[in-house]
Amino acid sequence: MSAILYLVIPCYNEEEMLPITSEVLLNKREELIRLGKISPESRILFVNDGSKDATWDIIKGLHEKNRAFSGLNLSRNRGHQNALLAGLMYAKDHADISISMDADLQDDPNAINGMIECYENGCDIVYGVRDDRKEDTFFKRKSAECFYRLMTFLGTEVKENSADFRLMSKRALEALSEFREVNLFLRGMVPLLGFKQGTVTYKRASRAAGESKYPLRKMLAFSFEGITSFSIVPIRMITYLGVMIFLISLLFLIWGVVQKFRGLTVQGWSSLITSVWAIGGLILLAIGVVGEYIGKIYLEVKDRPRYIIEDILD
Repeated sequence: MSAILYLVIPCYNEEEMLPITSEVLLNKREELIRLGKISPESRILFVNDGSKDATWDIIKGLHEKNRAFSGLNLSRNRGHQNALLAGLMYAKDHADISISMDADLQDDPNAINGMIECYENGCDIVYGVRDDRKEDTFFKRKSAECFYRLMTFLGTEVKENSADFRLMSKRALEALSEFREVNLFLRGMVPLLGFKQGTVTYKRASRAAGESKYPLRKMLAFSFEGITSFSIVPIRMITYLGVMIFLISLLFLIWGVVQKFRGLTVQGWSSLITSVWAIGGLILLAIGVVGEYIGKIYLEVKDRPRYIIEDILD
């Protein structure tokens, strides 16, 4: 019996893309059904993340015309990762496998065929991995490389050149549901699940319509979220830095005593001011990093819901 597939598509202000995306994904669904790869019960699940435009109205219209389209409407904007998780947790109760992808169609829908083949060969998790980044700007390409290397250095397992385009089986989603943290970074959480994993390479396309929902500011915030959610190395580095500064201060103490006996203490004013500013800046940096972790603990202990579903179309 063919598996029931739910395509999970988070949407935020995607009124320009949805007519294009829905047609492409509907054709892909029908193709997979003809090939006997998926069940006719398979659905395309759009998750509206509190959009301010007509995104939800378009989703409702698609559902009325064709019940292959389903929809979740979150009560307010909760961010891409929470919207994606909402869709995956809903798919967990209705599908054998789910594939998450963005609404901009930059992830190649044709790679879905390869993902399903990997699933049929026993993989519970299949990552869509970009074969190159030639279409990216120099800054974006280099910053992405630095991010993956930094995450590896900090001890976090992240599939390089992959985003949230992935297949997950029902049991993988059930395992994911056991992770209760509020600070979500799914790219780091999914590899922790274990199970047999595979990859499918694809070429990332340009956005057909609309604007990117991930400007530089959000990309940097997302990267920082990933680092602080999965590693305590930054706090440990502060400890090492404190030890190093203490040792340097001992050297300055010896130097100061020598200068005192030489009668040249006035000449140390520049180095003293430099040291004060440097140490003061490092202390503020350390307080900021520690505060970031305390803030995450504060959010976790509140145990607030990560999302609230207002409407369901299925």
